[in-house]
Amino acid sequence: MRLILVRHGETPSNVDHLLDTAVPGPGLTALGERQAAALPEVLAGEDIEALYASTLVRTQLTAAPLAAARGLDVRVRDGLREISAGDLEMLPGDLGHGELYLRTALAWAAGNTGLHMPGGESGAEFLARYDAVVAEAADSGAACVALVGHGAAIRTWTAARAHNVDIPFAAARRLANTGVVVLEGSPADGWKALTWAGATVAPEGEPGPTGEPVGDGGPTGEPVGDGGPTGEPVGWTGG
Repeated sequence: MRLILVRHGETPSNVDHLLDTAVPGPGLTALGERQAAALPEVLAGEDIEALYASTLVRTQLTAAPLAAARGLDVRVRDGLREISAGDLEMLPGDLGHGELYLRTALAWAAGNTGLHMPGGESGAEFLARYDAVVAEAADSGAACVALVGHGAAIRTWTAARAHNVDIPFAAARRLANTGVVVLEGSPADGWKALTWAGATVAPEGEPGPTGEPVGDGGPTGEPVGDGGPTGEPVGWTGG
């Protein structure tokens, strides 16, 4: 199966650098709406047969233009929601809060799944809920599925499950709003990342993924300049 993981469009909390993970969460900014509107063209080459989004408003708004363009229903699943920030909820991503959040999430990908986000879920709980949605998508019989979700969740799950993505790679390469990670495989056979934000990922056993790091991967993110589907800054990492 081809699995396309899409981060949502920009939100006000991304702009304000807040660790905003609770349901239902904010909607999109004007830029976020343009990013969502550009997705059908960005993914024009993908034969998407099923489309999922999390229970947060921002992912459903991001998925809506793609659903309309492809004539698909958006299947809303709680398992795709962002990693809960717990006690860090709505704190600014600076002052060490964002570093603690991402360090905890990536520790899960490294195998320390018993660790809890302060006041939040464990790695085992996060991976179980995300795996369940991926398994459902695989069982649907669709050859190509898109999941519209959240930056930290996508990076953590991919680092945990893709054979050719390690922790340093996921830590160094944030995913901008409406950034895309493409994988192939299955829950039974495992996953291989093909592209990460448009850069090819090297096969397992080679010196590592190709492409250049795009900066610190804090969950609230920092601007990274141009390069989004609308041609405007899209560099907010988390949420």
